[in-house]
Amino acid sequence: MSAQIPQANAQEVPQVEGLESLAWKWMRYSGLLLIPLAWGHVLIQDILVGVHAIDLDYVALRWASLGWRVYDFLLLSFAFAHGVNGLRQVLNDYISKDSTRRKSTWALFAFWMVLSLIGAVAIIGGVRAP
Repeated sequence: MSAQIPQANAQEVPQVEGLESLAWKWMRYSGLLLIPLAWGHVLIQDILVGVHAIDLDYVALRWASLGWRVYDFLLLSFAFAHGVNGLRQVLNDYISKDSTRRKSTWALFAFWMVLSLIGAVAIIGGVRAP
């Protein structure tokens, strides 16, 4: 006679979609996308080209291609958003009032938007040859 193990009544936990759920997912997905982007950047810029050869002419030549601009924009946007979201999560550990948390979240979002727009304008605008 074999003993039967009673099956636990598995109740599904309701999924609540909100800012925290979105931020949690963003950290995972952006982290996965950052791995090939960052390592590709290190491989190309630091190993194949060498930091000694990177100057304004090199950047202008590289950004003459739309593909490199898209690559650099993705690297900028994913890395910066990933970092700002991480900073938000660390600050939330130390901020106890909900109103202060909301204000800090909006301040970080504004900070991210302004610097991302500056970076996007720089990448889209390109570099003029000296």
